[in-house]
Amino acid sequence: MRGAEVARIRKVTPATLFGRGKVDELAALVRAAEAEVVVIDDALTPVQQRNLEKAWDAKVIDRSGLILEIFGRRARTREGRLQVELARLEYERSRLVRTWTHLERQRGGTSSTGGPGETQIELDRRLIADRIVRLKAELEEVRRTRGLHRKARARVPFPAVALVGYTNAGKSTLFNRLTGSEVLAKDLLFATLDTTQRTIRLPQGRPAIVADTVGFISDLPHELVAAFRATLEEVGEADLILHVRDISSPDTEAQKRDVNKVLEMIPAAEGRERRVLEVWNKIDRLDEDERERVIATAARSDGRAVAVSAWTGEGIEALREAIAAMIDDEPELRLTLDPSQGEALAWLYENGRVTFRDQDESGRTHVVVRLHPAAQGRFERLFPDVIPS
Repeated sequence: MRGAEVARIRKVTPATLFGRGKVDELAALVRAAEAEVVVIDDALTPVQQRNLEKAWDAKVIDRSGLILEIFGRRARTREGRLQVELARLEYERSRLVRTWTHLERQRGGTSSTGGPGETQIELDRRLIADRIVRLKAELEEVRRTRGLHRKARARVPFPAVALVGYTNAGKSTLFNRLTGSEVLAKDLLFATLDTTQRTIRLPQGRPAIVADTVGFISDLPHELVAAFRATLEEVGEADLILHVRDISSPDTEAQKRDVNKVLEMIPAAEGRERRVLEVWNKIDRLDEDERERVIATAARSDGRAVAVSAWTGEGIEALREAIAAMIDDEPELRLTLDPSQGEALAWLYENGRVTFRDQDESGRTHVVVRLHPAAQGRFERLFPDVIPS
């Protein structure tokens, strides 16, 4: 049997969060529901958690504990499991005392202190501290490896696009739609914990790397923000952030504010301007009038928002165009290629964005292309005979 209760708190009680009367009232509800677990949608101190468990004779989990539980079930890769374990250990370290309340805390009848309970707590704290040090070292190695991968990508170089958004906003479905991939996309909280990256082709053929990231949530526990630093660095390093919003949700504006708060905690790469494009997803869930209003509002946003349905594919091509426009800040290069220089033309399509192409009567091809400076340098070394127009 399940139950739910909204409890309004005028003043926080340090020992139990709720006042004595509310604790007794909720205890009756717990007994009536024969509940074994009670979830509190707020942060509890270790003392509050222990006292509520005694009062209700049930396991009590606060907001952070529940999120960590979900994260633990969703993690698939080694990196994801390391990040979740680190966050859980940081969270549990201050709550060890409640695990050992069945042991005496001080020997009676002697002058010695440090009973078996205290010894066990100290041992566990030391084990947890050692494990945290090892996990942080392993995650630092993950972070270093990610940094090397980013440097390797920078030599290619393709622009990087990161998908962010409130959990269950449809990021993974959009990722699959853009890339043709089949990453897990379900109607679940935190279905994605492990960053997945794929290359996509933008209009005129220019490639870009798209990364699907962990979903955000209001009051995201600081342990998780710290533990997922290696993953969230992909957001800070991105050339463009796609903020995916569930525009059909009645809480979409509040969710937007929560995502922006988390983004403020992730520093942008040095010397890089943060560019954000809002993707108003799930327009297929709106009624006709609301859907038309949302599409019209996005159209008037001066390129700051695009209305789409990742599920049906509506608006995806407009999104591709908007992505290309926002990352298309490289200088234009005008070139003339002889008919024998087809390999050079193919290289330009593979590594740049060809915005104009024409052929004259002599068979020569005139192109206008946007190339990253590093890519332009490679092109000039590979094809020194191509003539600038």
